Amino acid sequence: MNSKKSIRWQPLLLFFALSLLAWLVAAYFSRTAGTLYRTLIQPPFAPPGWSFPVVWPILYILLAISAYLVFVSDSKYRKSALILYGVQLFMNAIWPLWFFRLQLYFVAVVWIASLWFVIEGMIFLFFLCRRSAGFLQIPYFLWGSLAGYLTLGVWLLNR
Repeated sequence: MNSKKSIRWQPLLLFFALSLLAWLVAAYFSRTAGTLYRTLIQPPFAPPGWSFPVVWPILYILLAISAYLVFVSDSKYRKSALILYGVQLFMNAIWPLWFFRLQLYFVAVVWIASLWFVIEGMIFLFFLCRRSAGFLQIPYFLWGSLAGYLTLGVWLLNR
């Protein structure tokens, strides 16, 4: 997409709506997260509980923007990239069900490990479609890696 093209608002708003929906589902399953988070033995370098509701909205915004950039690209990898985008949104939204709601920490570890590989694949395809879309996902990859570390740590320390 060059600078002469205008924004295609309908797809952009659709990607924001999809990200918002995933965020709302995750928030629903995480509504008791603050209380539970404080009761768990945390691994070293666990961020404070207040950081999660600050970071996640930013990541969901970046997800929406990058998916839009992929959508408007003419890459042959566009469809595959957007399928992985949808898969990771679903997996991300459901992870708090396993961790916070059901407190099935081992299932949450397996789930987030699988999600991590899906995120890697999505980012790889985003880079192939549009470099800026891939770069916008680096914070998500890093935060997802931290989330994986925390999930594994909580499972190991709270058995």
